[in-house]
Amino acid sequence: MACGRLGMATQLFEKKRVLSEVGAGVQLGPNAVRLLEGWGLGAALEAVACFPQRLEVRSAQSGALIGSLPLGARALERYGARYATIARIDLHTLLYRAVLAQGLTEVHLGMAAQRVSQDVSAVELLTEDDRRRRANVLIAADGVWSHVRDFLRQGVQPVFSGHLAYRAMAKQADLPQALRSDCVTVWLGPAMHAVQYPVHSGESLNLVVIVQGPAPDDSQGWEQTALRSDLTTHLSQTCGGLQELVGAIAQWRLWSLNGLPHLQGPQDMAFGRIALLGDAAHPMLPYLAQGAGMAIEDAAVLARCLHQGTADDAKTLLRYASLRWKRNARVQARAQRNGEIFHATGLTAWGRDKAMRLLGARLLDMPWLYRGV
Repeated sequence: MACGRLGMATQLFEKKRVLSEVGAGVQLGPNAVRLLEGWGLGAALEAVACFPQRLEVRSAQSGALIGSLPLGARALERYGARYATIARIDLHTLLYRAVLAQGLTEVHLGMAAQRVSQDVSAVELLTEDDRRRRANVLIAADGVWSHVRDFLRQGVQPVFSGHLAYRAMAKQADLPQALRSDCVTVWLGPAMHAVQYPVHSGESLNLVVIVQGPAPDDSQGWEQTALRSDLTTHLSQTCGGLQELVGAIAQWRLWSLNGLPHLQGPQDMAFGRIALLGDAAHPMLPYLAQGAGMAIEDAAVLARCLHQGTADDAKTLLRYASLRWKRNARVQARAQRNGEIFHATGLTAWGRDKAMRLLGARLLDMPWLYRGV
C-alpha cells in the first residue's frame, strides 16, 4: 500500500490461498492511525473500526478502577489521530482492497517461497510453482516464524515467553448488558492480565486473557481450540465481573507468545537486497499494543526510503533499517517491561496500583510513542 501510494510497482506472495481470520482484534495507536489516514484509508477505517473514548485499568481481583486515560478527542488533539480498535480481518480486508484498487501490485495467493538467493544485481525467489522470480529487493513480512530471517540473523529462532494468550470474540448483543463495553479495559492481576475492547463498529467485543504457563504442543499455531475450563482455573482468584465475562463466551483459541532477542542494530533488519518488516524482524509481546503499529510504521519508512533511494538498493535498505531499528528495539523492551509490571505480585503490584491511582493518565499516555514517525 505504501509503495503504491508513491507509484512503485510490487509483487506480493502470500502462502495462504484465502485471506481469512487470523487472530482476533488489533489496537492501533494514533501513530498507526495517522499513517493509515495519510494513505487515504480514513473512510474505510471509519466504516469498520471503533474509536474508544477512554482506556480503563482495573484490578482483576477486586474489579476496582485503578487508572484511566482519555482517548478520542484528546488523542486527536495531541497526536493528530484517534486511537482505534479493529478486528484483524477487517484491517486485512481494507488494506487488501486498497492495494487491488491501486493496480500496482501483482498478488499471488497460495504461493509460498521455497528458496531465496541474492547476488550483486538482483534477489531471486523460488516459489511453490517452481518458478524463479527476480526483483530489485525482497521485503520479508512473514511473521515471527519467518523463513527468510535466517539470511540476516542466522540461527536466531523464536523462544517461548512463558505466556499464553486465550483469545475470544463475542457479539455484544449476545452478552448481558452489564458486560457490554465501548472502551478499552485492561484487567491487572497476579501472573495474568486481560484486555477487552470493541471491534466490528462496536458490534463485537474482543477479549484476550494472558496467563503464565507451559508452551502448548503447537507453539506456532493461532488456531488452537482452548478449553474455557482451563482458563477459568487460571482466573479462580479474580473478581466476579471478569469471571462472568469469560463465562459468557463459549469458544476460545489459544496462542503461545513467542519472541526474539531484541534488535541490536540495522544488520538485524537488512542485509544486501533483503529486508525484514514487522514481526519477521521484531516480534512484539502484546503489552504495549504496538505490533501492528510498528509494522505499519516500518512500511511507511521503507516506502519513503525506496522512493528516495539511489541506484544502490542495498544502501537504501540499510538506510531503512538504520531509521527503524532503535525505535523498534525500544518498543520491544518497553512491551517486555510492561508484561512484568502487568503480572506483578506483592509489594510491586501494590506500588504499581498506587502510582497509577495518583498519576493516572500521566503514566498511561506515551507521547514518545504516539507521535509516531
